[in-house]
Amino acid sequence: MKKNKKQNKVGKVFGVIFSIVMIAATMYLLFNIIKLNVLPTKLLFLMTIVFVLLDLIFILLLCFSTKGVVSKIICIIFTIAISLGSCLGGFYLSKTGGLLSNMTNVAKHSKNTVSVVVKESSDMKKKTDLASHSVGTLANINTQGSKKILKELNKSGIQMEKREYGSLTEMLESFYNGEVDSIVINESSRSQITDIDAYKDFDNNTRVVYQTSYKVQNTDKANAVSNITTTPFNVLISGSDTRGGFDENGRSDVIMVATVNPKTGTILLTSVPRDFYVTTACDAGDGCMEGQLDKITHTGIHGTNTTKRTVEKLLGIEINYTFKVGFDTVTDIVDAVGGIDVNVEPGYECNNFLHAPGLSVHAGVNHLNGEQALGYARERYAYSEGDRQRTKNQQQVLMGIVDKVTSPAIVTNYAQIMDSMSNTFSTTMSNDEISSLIKYQLNSNTKWKMEQYMVNGTGDTLMCAELGDAAYVMVPDQSTVTTAKNKINAVLAGKSADDVEQGYIPCSFFAL
Repeated sequence: MKKNKKQNKVGKVFGVIFSIVMIAATMYLLFNIIKLNVLPTKLLFLMTIVFVLLDLIFILLLCFSTKGVVSKIICIIFTIAISLGSCLGGFYLSKTGGLLSNMTNVAKHSKNTVSVVVKESSDMKKKTDLASHSVGTLANINTQGSKKILKELNKSGIQMEKREYGSLTEMLESFYNGEVDSIVINESSRSQITDIDAYKDFDNNTRVVYQTSYKVQNTDKANAVSNITTTPFNVLISGSDTRGGFDENGRSDVIMVATVNPKTGTILLTSVPRDFYVTTACDAGDGCMEGQLDKITHTGIHGTNTTKRTVEKLLGIEINYTFKVGFDTVTDIVDAVGGIDVNVEPGYECNNFLHAPGLSVHAGVNHLNGEQALGYARERYAYSEGDRQRTKNQQQVLMGIVDKVTSPAIVTNYAQIMDSMSNTFSTTMSNDEISSLIKYQLNSNTKWKMEQYMVNGTGDTLMCAELGDAAYVMVPDQSTVTTAKNKINAVLAGKSADDVEQGYIPCSFFAL
């Protein structure tokens, strides 16, 4: 009798302890659900009621109703399972909230990094070795960065003989010919340099002796719509090729306008080739070469806002939000999801990639790790189509990531995936607007219709303002630009982009 009373007492103690743990875990889960603010009110209320009732049932079973040892153990097991599930769910929701917070917390400043570069064979190893040597700078491009780094060297007692050049190619030619000992480059211009065939090995045959960074104001702001769940809007999607961190400006290698109409459930993706030859537009604080002709990829060097303003001018539209994707962090994401699969079409096999030495891809499905995926996304020299094929590869990598993160397997490595994505995306859309869109989707279960279009043009070699020299560009076919504008306006007006009559598009476009 006494033994039974003692057992009952111990059982009640354990019942109380596990009940408290379960309540705490449930509260943690509900707190993170409410904090994330993505569930419709009705669904949130229903979920809260379910969890409260579930907790009450098991509290009654643990503390009052269950007498037998076996039944008590079963109740404890279920209680532990509920507690662990709630803790895990709360943790995942917390990680998701952190990701959304990072995405929507657009930095007030962007970083620019400038370097003094010498040849790999040079005897100059440290900054003091630069004293009394000549240094090449650009006369009209990146002047702020050049002044900044030379001023810092001067403060350290290191004076250099400055020689100015009118173009990037002129400075590089002088550097390689030995007419100047070193050059100042903006790190965001590295890809510009390596894209020039004569200097594609620039990274391998040069090295940085001294480097500094400075901040510039980020002028990219949202032009928010009144109600994001009822009012159509445009989003600029910009893929940056920066290698110095997500807060550093870099070329816009992927440029798309997503036109979203929540009422009709339509999304139109309008793509602009990176080499499109356009008139640059920007705000006063961006520092771009306003009104000058250049390929659109170079606008990203001056920040996302410059790309946005230029696209607005090109298409004659208003862009409400921007969404920036950093390709430099793709390695972490791909590795976090366990690698991705890309399907290489016959004829596009490659035994060695410039940006990923040793990487080879064969016809058919290839499984790539993070480093390989980044190399695949950056490669252009291996293909006759050059940048056009690189754009296709980048799309494959992005779709491969989407396939993985939307699969059930994401649960096993969710936290790492969220961490890897935290510095990969940035948007001027607010937390509340993203939450409203998610709530809208959960309430309406909208079946979105996806439509696509790409402006096109013809290849040519023309003067590019940022290079200060001629380079390959794509001269716009104005009929496709007009068609793109009309399609965007059609979707905004509640119609289908497919109903807009298309202008003539060369057959080469369909090969893309």
